[in-house]
Amino acid sequence: MSRYRIVHTTGFKYQGEVVASYNEARLLPIRDEAQLVFSAKLQIHPDGAAHEYLDYFKTRAVMFEVLEPHTELNITATSVVELRPTVEPIPGLNWSDLAMEIVSSLELTDAVGQTKRTQPANDLVKFAKKLAGAHNPHETALAICHKVFQDMTYMHGVTGVHSIASDAWSEKIGVCQDFAHITLGAMRAVGIPARYVSGYLHPSKDPKIGERVVGESHAWVEWWAGSWFAFDPTNDIDVNTRHVVVGRGRDYDDVPPLRGVFAGPFNSELFVSVEITKEA
Repeated sequence: MSRYRIVHTTGFKYQGEVVASYNEARLLPIRDEAQLVFSAKLQIHPDGAAHEYLDYFKTRAVMFEVLEPHTELNITATSVVELRPTVEPIPGLNWSDLAMEIVSSLELTDAVGQTKRTQPANDLVKFAKKLAGAHNPHETALAICHKVFQDMTYMHGVTGVHSIASDAWSEKIGVCQDFAHITLGAMRAVGIPARYVSGYLHPSKDPKIGERVVGESHAWVEWWAGSWFAFDPTNDIDVNTRHVVVGRGRDYDDVPPLRGVFAGPFNSELFVSVEITKEA
């Protein structure tokens, strides 16, 4: 059991005064058997009308509008989450069984389709198909994760929020978002339903209780092989009691922490900071 306090501050600075903004935030951790959410609140400045709902992929989303003039929009999400170890399911599906489950499940059908962001490069598709010819779906998925970790170099500043898997794979450089998109594309290319997961990862392998550290949003993957299995290809590790889930979707576009539009002729600049403290 591990308990974390996460303070995620983000928003937009405008070059001048805007008269209104309309936004959507996905910053609050989900509740499930592996995550007990003690508290999760969103503070918005300037104040505006807000409405929370579960989106199509069961991610907590908050829509809000600010209808007064402002030069900066500031959102702070403060959450306390307890992560609980769960029994690892046993993968039992072969390729035929998996194909039958996909056609009978809308959730799996959604998870097996490629998106513009996940469309894989030809050489990676060939590698994935070779794996699938020799291994079951679960073994193939794990091997793809290891391959992405081994061949990619983690580096900030080379790719951006609009990057796609094939470009990042071509350069062999990217961030966690790229690692996840590349992995998803390879899995889906051989018929494995897989989904993008966004959240947080405590950066220390042995977090100290009470120590506040600088963190950031993180991304990893889950795939279906009789149950949902999670893995972090950026770090080549199992998803464990350091990963906090905020949202799931087909790719990053389904789970951006913040997006919106505003009324005014000015440009905007996004700012982000994340602090994580292990409390227990």
